[in-house]
Amino acid sequence: MSEAAAILELSRTDFLGTADAFVAIYAAAMRAEPAELPTRRAIMERHAHNPAFRALAVTSGQPARIVAFTYGFRGEAGQWWHDVVRAAIAANSGGSVASAWLDCVLEIAEVHVHPDFQARGIGRQMVLALTAGRTERTAVLSTRDAPTPARKLYHSLGFADLLTGFLFPGGGPPYAVLGAMLPLAGQALAAGEAGTAGPRPST
Repeated sequence: MSEAAAILELSRTDFLGTADAFVAIYAAAMRAEPAELPTRRAIMERHAHNPAFRALAVTSGQPARIVAFTYGFRGEAGQWWHDVVRAAIAANSGGSVASAWLDCVLEIAEVHVHPDFQARGIGRQMVLALTAGRTERTAVLSTRDAPTPARKLYHSLGFADLLTGFLFPGGGPPYAVLGAMLPLAGQALAAGEAGTAGPRPST
């Protein structure tokens, strides 16, 4: 990560108060259509009330500008993404496998870096910082089922494919669901380099 960048841990209140900036980064990183952004913001706001919610932002420059963000939370029954993914893993690999991955899980909901700041290691540092010190046994996330830089990053951190070619209800492109045991590969390095001051499709 650039020496001028810093990872900031956000309270739930701070996260909600900065949602406009996060939606803008999401739009730029995902090339999202303007019509889908209100729904994305509503999802973020709802996620902020999930258990053990944690959010990080990366700032750069003077004055500081938010250039990336991530957040996650403990996955539980009754959460849309959690229930859909559990059912799919159970159908594909059996209920015991689904339980092993999802009974005590950190669900990483969003990891986005503004295009102007990509390929600088920011995504890697955010994921390592987000998962550091968590009490959950596993981490799971979904990403486009394609050889993207994001998917390569997750694989390099120890994530393995749990589902591929998966279509979430409501349509959209195929996704891969990835899982990793915690702590992640490289977690000790993150503790020394995070620079912390002072976390996908879902409905």
